[in-house]
Amino acid sequence: MKRYSAFAIAREALRHHTGWERAWRSPEPKDEYDVVIVGAGGHGLATAYYLAKNHGITNVAVLEKGWLGGGNTGRNTTIIRSNYLQDESAAIFELSRSLYEDLSQDLNYNIMFSPRGVMMLAQTEHELRAWKRTAHANRLAGIESKMVTPEQVKEIIPIIETAGPRYPVLGGLWQARGGTARHDAVAWGYARGASQRGVDIIQKCEVTGVDREGGRVTGVQTSKGAIKCKKLAIVVAGNSGVLAEMAGFRLPIESMALQALVSEPIKPVLDCVVMANTVHGYLSQSDKGELVIGGGSDAFNNYTQRGSFHHIEETVRALIETFPIISRLKQLRQWGGIVDMTGDRSPIIGKTPVEGVFINAGWGTGGFKAIPGSGWAMAELLADGAPRDLAAPFSLDRFAEGRMIDESVAAAVAH
Repeated sequence: MKRYSAFAIAREALRHHTGWERAWRSPEPKDEYDVVIVGAGGHGLATAYYLAKNHGITNVAVLEKGWLGGGNTGRNTTIIRSNYLQDESAAIFELSRSLYEDLSQDLNYNIMFSPRGVMMLAQTEHELRAWKRTAHANRLAGIESKMVTPEQVKEIIPIIETAGPRYPVLGGLWQARGGTARHDAVAWGYARGASQRGVDIIQKCEVTGVDREGGRVTGVQTSKGAIKCKKLAIVVAGNSGVLAEMAGFRLPIESMALQALVSEPIKPVLDCVVMANTVHGYLSQSDKGELVIGGGSDAFNNYTQRGSFHHIEETVRALIETFPIISRLKQLRQWGGIVDMTGDRSPIIGKTPVEGVFINAGWGTGGFKAIPGSGWAMAELLADGAPRDLAAPFSLDRFAEGRMIDESVAAAVAH
């Protein structure tokens, strides 16, 4: 596969762009694979890529019932940060953030990573104490983040109203090396890298059943026929519970929609990511000028991807108090993504009760920022058959053993 470069762009321009290759192959499924990964979103594709790159395992299929990156990977607000509270979370999210920094070079694909900084606003005394605690934990974990005053918040974000009527800004937790990336490009880059190393990415191939024999997985039934495998990885975000039921076990998760929208494009007014968790809204500006706005998750279980008017109204009303400048903007589009939530707001990465079946689920609304670290840890798990230090704390049995990794504050409940 040809490398992308400035010279390649110039060469193809002279050829009227007739020499570009497809970014990834679209093969028919083989009868058997060493590993089958269900879900061609960011996490599944990253898992396949690191299996091939780090462990030399290339007899791998990634199955996707729709199109590559068409689930939550293409339905999020692209925030990247690692300022989590618990040591276990900080380790995997900081690995992800650091991998994002060099991911374009690693994949030879521009993911448009923008380390513009992430500001977590403190708008109540309780939240201020929580962010101070997180800042101390980050320092002990070697993560660069710091508390800033309301005056410093205003300096970083000139359009903010720090003396809001209901929730004045009392400070903020600032991570300068956080930011955003292009969600589609992340999926496409990992797909290209995995395909280049021999992984089969099979789209429009829905898994309809899981074959087992003697308590061990033997393969899957799909809309393109039966496929045998030695190991099966379930990496399907909001549909994790559905696939787990097919395999014969249950997960301690709930699936619900998360709302987001974008405004009409305007001139640059915001050059960082702002998260106002007390009022449940977060805001950034895209390269096209749109304000990307996200809110909380629905309070009820559902699988809708349409979004809801009442939730959007609640989010926008709250953000207008803190950012009055956006009050007269028109909404361009809105959507919802299906997220799976665990009780402690931390993911599940580990073995399952069915031998040979492994699960990567429960990222809630923070899945995009975790893609590289999640794929790295899941690849280690599949290669070894047992989790290494990165994934070990997030095993499924922690719920039975009471080893919760409570990130309901640092995950900002909804993010």
